[in-house]
Amino acid sequence: MQHGTGPEPGGMAGGVDSHQHHLGRGFNWLGGATIIAKVIDFSTILAVLLFLTKQQVGIGSLVVSIAMIIEAFDGLGASEALVQAASVTRRELDTLFWFVVGAALVVAGFTLLAAPWIEAVYGVAGMSAYFIAAAVKQPLVGAALIPLALMNRDLQYERIAIVNVAATLAAALTRLGLAASGAGAWALVAAYAASGLFTLIGAMVARPFWPRPSFKMSDIRPLISFGTRASASNVFEQIFKNVDYLLIGWFYGAAPLAVYRVAFDVAMEPTMAIGTLVNRTALPVFARVAAVKTQLAQSLTWSLSRLAVLTAPLMTALILAADPLTAMIHDESGNDYSAAAVPLKVLAAAGLLRVTSQLLFPVLIGSGRPAAAARLSAATLLLLTAGIMAAGVSFPAATGIVAVSAVWLGVYPILLIWGIRYLRQHWDIASGDLAQAFIVPLAAIAAMVLVVGVADLLVGSVNPVIRIGIVVAAMALTYAGLIVHARRHSAAEAITGADGF
Repeated sequence: MQHGTGPEPGGMAGGVDSHQHHLGRGFNWLGGATIIAKVIDFSTILAVLLFLTKQQVGIGSLVVSIAMIIEAFDGLGASEALVQAASVTRRELDTLFWFVVGAALVVAGFTLLAAPWIEAVYGVAGMSAYFIAAAVKQPLVGAALIPLALMNRDLQYERIAIVNVAATLAAALTRLGLAASGAGAWALVAAYAASGLFTLIGAMVARPFWPRPSFKMSDIRPLISFGTRASASNVFEQIFKNVDYLLIGWFYGAAPLAVYRVAFDVAMEPTMAIGTLVNRTALPVFARVAAVKTQLAQSLTWSLSRLAVLTAPLMTALILAADPLTAMIHDESGNDYSAAAVPLKVLAAAGLLRVTSQLLFPVLIGSGRPAAAARLSAATLLLLTAGIMAAGVSFPAATGIVAVSAVWLGVYPILLIWGIRYLRQHWDIASGDLAQAFIVPLAAIAAMVLVVGVADLLVGSVNPVIRIGIVVAAMALTYAGLIVHARRHSAAEAITGADGF
């Protein structure tokens, strides 16, 4: 039984239209699911903060961050290997399933063994017990890998979107229920583990895969070889996504980490989600067109334009609303999170750059260069870690979390310069073509800032609710304008194509 086909033939207009159609479907479905999931996550996190102290939020965040790094070892890149493979047999799928689940159980065992050592490093009594939940999640994630990868391989974005939203909602309700019942930091940790169970259930409903008792290691050696190289990139990526939490918790303790986490979640979680959207949508398409430079260039610039339109107004809105938003968030003792306002603004600006750089990874993986993706992730991790370490030894907690946020903003221009040079050298993609993707979004957010400024002068209110309402209304108008522009542009392209120009 064969699953999937090789890359589609290039050099035809119909092929380009087909690839852009798949990218459009992916962005629409997964983008919509991302927005819904983030709204669910954000609203429930705000509610959860009312039931937890900053100390509990910091401890839970620290455990989840370490667990996410551990989770990156699950599957050893098998998902990426499946997506890019020209074909795969049923026996290979069965063998790969048992290999992935077995590796996940090994990872879970090492997690439990390492837990007391982690507790000793951070000096938080009872911290090791939380890693039981982290260990439980590993085989659940491993079992869900094959059905999720098959849906991604077959471009079944609609099903993936439904699974994501359902799992996010179930995990969010679990987190909120546990927090309200007085579970403390366990609310964050247990909900993280439960998300693995909900994802597995959703994946098996959407794309059932029941493994047969078959295992032949020689069948999957090429997949494991590719996956191992791809997994290095995933591990480095997860470490640099969470290294700030680990180091802030080490330098400053749990309570300052809680303040930083609020800023990071509000500013960076949308871009992290969009980064996942990019990888899931673009990777299978880039893998199909990688043999034809012009098609890859067109797919990349189209994706970049969509990303800029999707993220620029949101990140701008977060910068404009940071002060009133953080002042409205409180912990169990009634203390606000206004100290997170400045880090939030800096991280939102960094988020615009971060989501742009995320497109480099599906280009590298899809074109069969996992080693280059791993080196890029390693370089990012090195730059970020060095910067945060320097901030940790140079600044006290109050200004330290601002300095750490500034490190994020400083890292991505370096990566983007490297990425622009790489795309020009290997794919003949000019920097001017990449810059054109940002013209319309930049004009839109300039108009958005102007509207908010005029509204502030007219209203003249310092009420945080009114201020946030003004920003949200301006953001909605901006997105509406971008949607209208996109539809007119598509219609114009269709007319031009029909006329033969």
